[in-house]
Amino acid sequence: MNIFEKDKNYIANTYGRFPVEIVSGKGEIVKDQNGKEYIDLGSGIAVNTFGMADDEWVEAVTNQLKAFQHTSNLYYTNPCVSLAELICQKTGFKKVFFGNSGAEANECAIKVARKYGAEKKGSEYFNIITLKNSFHGRTITTLAATGQDVFHKDFLPLTDGFLYAEANNLESIEKLVSENKVCAIMMETIQGEGGVNVLTKEFVEGAYKLCQKEDILLIIDEVQTGNGRTGKLYSYMHYDIVPDIFTTAKGLGAGLPIGAAVLNEKVENTLKASDHGSTFGGNPVCCAGAVNVLSRIDEKLLKEVEEKSNYIISELEKCEGVISVSGRGLMLGIETKKDAGEVIAKAMELGVLPLKAKNKVRLLPPLNISTENLQKAVEILKKAMI
Repeated sequence: MNIFEKDKNYIANTYGRFPVEIVSGKGEIVKDQNGKEYIDLGSGIAVNTFGMADDEWVEAVTNQLKAFQHTSNLYYTNPCVSLAELICQKTGFKKVFFGNSGAEANECAIKVARKYGAEKKGSEYFNIITLKNSFHGRTITTLAATGQDVFHKDFLPLTDGFLYAEANNLESIEKLVSENKVCAIMMETIQGEGGVNVLTKEFVEGAYKLCQKEDILLIIDEVQTGNGRTGKLYSYMHYDIVPDIFTTAKGLGAGLPIGAAVLNEKVENTLKASDHGSTFGGNPVCCAGAVNVLSRIDEKLLKEVEEKSNYIISELEKCEGVISVSGRGLMLGIETKKDAGEVIAKAMELGVLPLKAKNKVRLLPPLNISTENLQKAVEILKKAMI
């Protein structure tokens, strides 16, 4: 059997894979089983911050592997503490809980919010408002937080206590707060899986002010938007807000599994010993890689992300096959006149790997993609869209 047949035989049928086996890569270039090269505009769904096999990241990870790979959280390790310190120094937040994924980071944020609500207002203050068309993970609880019925239908009953407001409709949130006992509002500033939809400044800042007025926690899900993806270190920095909690994963590890719930002063001491935990959380190898990633996301790189974003948008907006371009930084969604799946298939045939989000072609290239390959990829996308 070839790899496609073995996959079908032995791996659970949870993924609709493209008929491509990736065998190697360097930077934004990946190679398949036939030796064909592609320009990668997906970076593992916003994971490979500096592309494939980045030399500095590989060295940091390898050096830690040679020292020790795991100890559990019964002991102190320098990579874990160094990463937490770096996150707090770069954001002004106070403490970090490490897990293995974005879903785990969001689970932690939900637990913190519910404990905070119970301690400050009473056990009945457990409701969390999220947005319709959001995506927060695939555990039973983060599925409940996800405001899309399509993800719910086969897994009922879900965890209770989630209310769904309309994105960019502040009155919708205000109504839910007035009618329910709410401990937190949780949102992505750009709904990635929901179609790369950007929340307005008025809406996000209005929700923030409402949280302050009502002593409700504001949680920003930065799983896909974080770590330089939008042209800021974290996407909440595009707004005049400071959340109580933000969650991050994906690009933080650049290919190794790590998630983080980052806590501000209001909730920095909400979790006590044994309230939460993770066997692999703060794994030294993952943290060593993440320290390397985060230490390299500076103002120069963020400016380059914005410049590359402006180039992509300006080129694609004038393409006759494009209806609209949404998103921010190097997290973009393109609504095309042709079916998005058809566009992606043609682009792959021509040597470019984009992704899909709802009815849009989604672009999440490595942050350091070269100008030459970015220009080449955009030209190929134009051909695929016409």
